Amino acid sequence: MNDAQLQAKLAELLALPGESEWVEFKHNNDSPQMIGEYLSAISNSAALESQPFGYIVWGVEDGTHRIVGTSFKPRQKKGQGNEDLEPWLNKLLAPRINFRIFEFQAEGVPLVMFEVQAANTAPVAFSGRRFVRVGSYKKTLGEHPERERRLWEIVSGPAVDWSAGICESATLNDLDPDAVQRARGEFADRFEGDPRKAHLAKEVWDWDDATFLNKIKVAVDGRLTRAALILLGKQESTHHVAPAQPRMTWILKDATNVEQDYKHFDPPFLLAVDDLLSNIRNLTIRHLPDGTLFPVQVSQYDPWVLREILHNCIAHQDYEKAGRIIVVEQPDSLLFTNLGRFYPGSVEEVVVRDSPQEYSANPLLAQAMVSLNMIDTIGSGIKRTFRIQRERNFPMPTYDLSDPDRVRVRLIGRILDPNYTRMLMSQTDLDLLDVIALDKVQKSQPLTDDELKSLRSKKLVEGRRPKLHVSAEVAKATDTVEDYFRRRGIDKDYCEKMVVDFLAAKGEASRAEIIRLLAEKLSDALTDEQKQNFIRNLLQEMRRNKVLHVEGRGPAARWQRAREGTDETT
Repeated sequence: MNDAQLQAKLAELLALPGESEWVEFKHNNDSPQMIGEYLSAISNSAALESQPFGYIVWGVEDGTHRIVGTSFKPRQKKGQGNEDLEPWLNKLLAPRINFRIFEFQAEGVPLVMFEVQAANTAPVAFSGRRFVRVGSYKKTLGEHPERERRLWEIVSGPAVDWSAGICESATLNDLDPDAVQRARGEFADRFEGDPRKAHLAKEVWDWDDATFLNKIKVAVDGRLTRAALILLGKQESTHHVAPAQPRMTWILKDATNVEQDYKHFDPPFLLAVDDLLSNIRNLTIRHLPDGTLFPVQVSQYDPWVLREILHNCIAHQDYEKAGRIIVVEQPDSLLFTNLGRFYPGSVEEVVVRDSPQEYSANPLLAQAMVSLNMIDTIGSGIKRTFRIQRERNFPMPTYDLSDPDRVRVRLIGRILDPNYTRMLMSQTDLDLLDVIALDKVQKSQPLTDDELKSLRSKKLVEGRRPKLHVSAEVAKATDTVEDYFRRRGIDKDYCEKMVVDFLAAKGEASRAEIIRLLAEKLSDALTDEQKQNFIRNLLQEMRRNKVLHVEGRGPAARWQRAREGTDETT
């Protein structure tokens, strides 16, 4: 927009009766996180209000619409990690939307205007969370399910459940008898413990196949839906759902990402899940909790978590894209990939939301999987996977939602950071959101302002973005002071300060402990002997300079910070 167009647009926005849900006025508030969240909220609200664009204007007083000017300079502002604001915002918006930044003057004072494109392919999220305006307030979209439902209909058109489509040419002969029998058993198991519906667990064995399929709603008057063929259909009957190609593929790769083996799995998916999971090498690993001399033996992956993630892939796969669900196994991790959107918007929204997710890619298929005991009430199983991983003191599942049309979930089957693991063991009352945020710290992933504020308030982390680390207080409580300082990444010029800080936190240490602390900070060009000589000389110099004090001799000697008034040279 040229200056005349900007002045006209400003006059149009100022003439609005109040701060509408697609326009936000601000004075000088220029927090990068806040700006990103407002881009999400304004974009989504503009779509709900049938506006092609929404606007954020700095330099206008909220309420009075009086022009007051602003000191905000967006092209000089930095996002997290000292990245320029505009590319930083673009990187964290999903799906990407266009927004333009204008700096101009009105009534002799500087103003800034962001013109924000309305959401048009999916609700817009910033840093994994979707926002919307409700009156003059910014709220998470998940708090307002009716607006969320309307927004999905606006950006995607009226909801059409592909899985509910009738396959007119398919008959009961296209179903796998073993899968149907297994489905009856799962249905019975689901209701056996429910006093109100326990009778269904007995009656299911008296129903004929058509009645049973009608009861679990994968058939309508005996006519089979696509959901029925995906879950219970014979392998040779998948042509009834063409051009969709329902298939799962397991791929085994080595540590260098070279493919070693693979196998395909076709419907009936109710049975194929067991076959696929049986190929995964779920090894037993050992780790040593604090306060015990005996290692704990656990499997790399919890079986329930594996099934939940794979079942979610099946329930939310976009089958119209004719792609496959892929499970890649590497020595210490599993990567699950399915085509389709992650409708909750972010993992944090799933954890916070007390009610199940209302929107699903394949509602009929998902509901049938609930009836067959494959998944919990739609959306609630994700939260349970995080709780299980937390109870196992293992890394949280990592959701990669950078591609709006593909969901990737990585499950790590080993301890990444013993410091993190011991902290979880010692602080069992941590909120699940804090555990997820701490998991990001151990994976060197960015935190939102709210996540960092929460961790800092509980003194769980120290340092500056992007180099955050577990705080000294927690490290000392979990006997991992040496690990804590090692993770800070200080170079050899600060070795002396490292030793002083280390001893201030721990009290005293042996020479061997100090050597372990400093050795990896020294040049790789030095031999182990040269490193030890350097550290020995450093310690002696610090002793002579009355920085350190040592008690005892030989391997039993304990190094401490010098006590005031002590002559260390004697």
